[in-house]
Amino acid sequence: MNTTILVIDDDQKLNNLLKEYLSNFGYDVVSAITPSAGLGKLRNQNVDLIILDVMLPEMDGFDTLKEIRKEYNTPVIMLTARGEVTDRIVGLEIGADDYLPKPFEPRELVARIQSILRRNSIQTKEEVIKVGELVVDLQKQSAILEGHELELTTAEFTLLALFAKKAGRVLNRDLILDNLKGITWEIDNRSVDVLISRLRQKLGDDPKNPKYIKTVWGSGYKFIGE
Repeated sequence: MNTTILVIDDDQKLNNLLKEYLSNFGYDVVSAITPSAGLGKLRNQNVDLIILDVMLPEMDGFDTLKEIRKEYNTPVIMLTARGEVTDRIVGLEIGADDYLPKPFEPRELVARIQSILRRNSIQTKEEVIKVGELVVDLQKQSAILEGHELELTTAEFTLLALFAKKAGRVLNRDLILDNLKGITWEIDNRSVDVLISRLRQKLGDDPKNPKYIKTVWGSGYKFIGE
């Protein structure tokens, strides 16, 4: 079964070009020019990845992403003509997995799609890691905390899996950045901090009295637990 990509962009010409280009790489592409139409298609068929424009009618891409995240953990790459850092941070905070400013090279988009999908399909020898009440299933790409599955984006799960596999070891930002390359936009130290903050929230972790992610001032972060 081919990988299905949903494009939500009000530029029909771009949608047609992406459909033609991505089909050369074996992807099935469906498109929508409004958020409501895109959400409808997402509910009615299996979608492996979403390409989402920020500037949309009805509601912008950020609000559309919030609606998507209420029901789905599907990887999302955001497109925008605005290259502001604040847009990247906002997108990351609400659950985007990558960010690509317009205009972009189609081959770069394909590379990012392949990187995200590859990370989703990686199977490791150590399939399940348990840290206290947290269970991280690397093969299923899922995490369960106190019996409840966490709603994590691809970027959040990648970070959590990295921490879990290297529990007890201080991870500096360079190492974290290296492991997140290709899964989030032009990620920097600020983006790492935002991502860690968001992961802490989903773990119910207090930075001042952490159960899982401890800040090691001047060095990085350490994953702790039983």
